[in-house]
Amino acid sequence: MKFENTLACALQLDEKDTLKHFRQRFLFPQHNGKDCIYFTGNSLGLQPKNTLGEIKKILDSWAALGVEGHFKGENAWMHFHDKLTKPLAKIVGCLPEEIVVMNSLTVNLHLMMAGFYRPTKQRYKIICEAKAFPSDQYAFASQALLHNLNPEDAIIEVKPREGEHLLRTEDIISVIEQHSNETALVLFSGINYYTGQYFNIKAIAEAAHKAGAYAGFDLAHAAGNVELQLHEWNVDFACWCTYKYLNSGPGAVSGVFIHERFATDKNFPRLAGWWGNNKSTRFKMEQDFDAIPTAEGWQLSTPPALLLAAHKAALDIFEAAGIEHLHQKRKALTAYLHFILNDINQKYNDSILDVITPANEHERGCQVSMLMHKNGKAIFNALTNEGVISDWREPNVIRVAPVPLYNTYEDVWRFGNIIESIFQQDGIL
Repeated sequence: MKFENTLACALQLDEKDTLKHFRQRFLFPQHNGKDCIYFTGNSLGLQPKNTLGEIKKILDSWAALGVEGHFKGENAWMHFHDKLTKPLAKIVGCLPEEIVVMNSLTVNLHLMMAGFYRPTKQRYKIICEAKAFPSDQYAFASQALLHNLNPEDAIIEVKPREGEHLLRTEDIISVIEQHSNETALVLFSGINYYTGQYFNIKAIAEAAHKAGAYAGFDLAHAAGNVELQLHEWNVDFACWCTYKYLNSGPGAVSGVFIHERFATDKNFPRLAGWWGNNKSTRFKMEQDFDAIPTAEGWQLSTPPALLLAAHKAALDIFEAAGIEHLHQKRKALTAYLHFILNDINQKYNDSILDVITPANEHERGCQVSMLMHKNGKAIFNALTNEGVISDWREPNVIRVAPVPLYNTYEDVWRFGNIIESIFQQDGIL
């Protein structure tokens, strides 16, 4: 695809975009009476216009039926989960029975580690990427402490090489092989939140299994963003939030994948709750736990119907758009952003910023991380004042993420035009 740093090129690309009408299904924050350039779908996705209607259906059932809303009506809450698993299975690449929608991300990471991280005297180490999202790091350390282990000894962080920002797949595999006799769990992000690097999940899972360890992934920045084939890649488990690329609202309900070889094993260790019990006997309130032989067997509590409704609203849009079409546009849209930033940077002899997110479309998603050489926070604030909603990460990175469901090529060009005008202001560079 031939790109030009011109408005005419951006408008031509938008005209050819078969997904352009999906932008109209979302609500945008306003700046001076116009839609903001919203580039923070990697932090919180925009609200779909159909969210309010889906939530209202639950509220109406509650008002009309009370507790009977669990069992009666078109949107009986008992069966709401069934509306979500099939569309989610397409997004993360698995069988519907390998998915359960519940809780929040870090809660689910802890629940998964309760079964998949059972250290022994010989095997007790957790391998993860350095500078994983802090909540993940807290979870890993606290799990080690719960097993009376020293986190500094139990947790191995794979770091980039000196002078580099990204992890090389061969280095990740090398660390796993180096500690193969001691490793209990390899738990990586799908995409690193800071750099935007999309890790080779398949290769990491294979290396973990070869070492005799379980392979789990935090897909907070990957689900709804990049191609995933969790079942085919033989991933043991994965968790993700749904408020980023999946547009299901602040604090939205989370999702979990558990490979069928474990999901169907009713005796696999877990922390149990009544909603994971055999559906046919759940309301008999019997003492012994009988796990549902799917990922649903990991459920603990009654599902939050209002949050599930918001999630359904977003998934309905994904179904209409088609995940494969979203991936095609995402690659082109982010490639255009790379092109625009490189074009601007070359005018300043590459002295303003470094794009630390891989240019290779197979190693990144929507997000592009710009490491600013000077006055990064001032540039970020200036972007905000111009109606660009982006994201600042200490010490010097601005993250932007054009999302194929609601962002346009014109958004990308306008962003480039704005940031170049900021560079020309006195005292910025």
